[in-house]
Amino acid sequence: MSTGAQDQDAPGPALPRNQSNDHLASGITKEQKQLVKEFSSNCDYNPKPHEILPPNDADHGTQGDKIVIMMVGLPARGKTYIAYKLQRYLSFFHGAVCQVFNVGDYRRRLYGAAKPHTWFASDNEEGTNAREICIRSALDDLKTFMEAGMEMGRVAIFDSTNVSREFRHTVVEELRAVVQSRSNVIMVESVLEDPLMIEHNIRATEAHMPDYKEFASREEVVADYTARILNFASRYEPLGDEDKACSWIKTVDGGQQVMLNKIFGYLPGRIASFVMNLHTHPKQILLSRHGQSEYNLHQKIGGDSSLTPHGRDYAAALAKHVHENVLSRYPKARLWTSTLRRTIETGSLIGHEEMLVDGQPWIAMRPRQWHALDEIHAGIFDGMTYEEIEERDPEEFAMRKKNKLGYRYPRGESYLDVLQRLDTIVHELERQRDPVLIISHQGILRIIYAYFMIEEVKTREESPHVAIPLNTIKVLRPHAYGCTCEAIRLLKAKAGPDGQTERALDPPSH
Repeated sequence: MSTGAQDQDAPGPALPRNQSNDHLASGITKEQKQLVKEFSSNCDYNPKPHEILPPNDADHGTQGDKIVIMMVGLPARGKTYIAYKLQRYLSFFHGAVCQVFNVGDYRRRLYGAAKPHTWFASDNEEGTNAREICIRSALDDLKTFMEAGMEMGRVAIFDSTNVSREFRHTVVEELRAVVQSRSNVIMVESVLEDPLMIEHNIRATEAHMPDYKEFASREEVVADYTARILNFASRYEPLGDEDKACSWIKTVDGGQQVMLNKIFGYLPGRIASFVMNLHTHPKQILLSRHGQSEYNLHQKIGGDSSLTPHGRDYAAALAKHVHENVLSRYPKARLWTSTLRRTIETGSLIGHEEMLVDGQPWIAMRPRQWHALDEIHAGIFDGMTYEEIEERDPEEFAMRKKNKLGYRYPRGESYLDVLQRLDTIVHELERQRDPVLIISHQGILRIIYAYFMIEEVKTREESPHVAIPLNTIKVLRPHAYGCTCEAIRLLKAKAGPDGQTERALDPPSH
């Protein structure tokens, strides 16, 4: 007979540590419940075990904090781009309740979009009074939003030029009533000194900004917007030593130089890290699933199988496309894959020519393998078909179907877990200025695609249901007001060498 002390020291069954929190309705898996019951039945000292483990970084919001981000800078400096990128990043990867309050949108709703540059001059009394009304409306709505709830904290982004130092400090004091401390109001200033970047942003404004839809010519738009910038430049006071009492982030030329002042805490640190990687330089992100794998052929999920003959055909077609359409124009394009063999094999036919670029040695498409790009881990169901999973464990199958984002495979991962490890990938993608080809897996590419395609995929809850077909490249082109996508099918619909139909060549994957 063992003693009580011996019973207390005896090892029980190991409990899985990774678990979504219950407010997402993912709950605890059946296997974990059983383990908890078995463990507690053998341990008199713990008759009421803690069944729900803490959330991960993708699910903690702001940890209850309320943060206001105040944009600062002249027009055509990428402020609105940064504001909406921050909103998407914080809500998508951290689960934060986040909203942008863009003063320009208030102006367009209250006074119309087509206002000439003279309307923004400091000596235009009508325009000045109207802008003050817009600013006051945006701030009032912002404070109402901040006071509306504390479910997971809140982040509000006040998007305006905010060029006056006195005005910025007045706003900080006004917002003290809705945040925990002065340091929870963070100014983000975007400075551009590169004339080519400024010109690019002005051209992007002409193409996408609602203010200029009715203007007759490109030259007219550029002239008017340049004059508008000069109106604000005459009263612009950049962040500096006079603002040492405030919290702020200053980024110059899209992260070429970054200055921080009084940035405290985890989430403000992540905001600073994210902002320093942002720029408005045009780029392409090419997303491709691996070629058809042996597990695809047998409708199995997960695993680390090689390509089928059809998959190798796709690898050849992909290499041809990359050499003819990407490297010929962008010799510094990058190649990223997961560490699993089916993605590595898919990119193996892409050449890695040694060359000189801008006088420096360069290896074209040198492959970089990321564990973070590995497919979502199916745990105990790895290597099974969905039919086998449903037959073996219908309860787990139903739980996953009910909440695909939060469901965690027993001893495996959930999409929320994948979001957490893709946080680093997104920082790196935002930093890149050259095209990046990512060869990965459907579960991974769904999240990357959904993050960038904000107009198509409104919330992260939709991301697990995005279709990323085999044999296709999705070319993403982010811009200041969103992102476009071009889908290029490299292999036409046909039966593979094994006689499978097209449906079998595009099997469901996680």
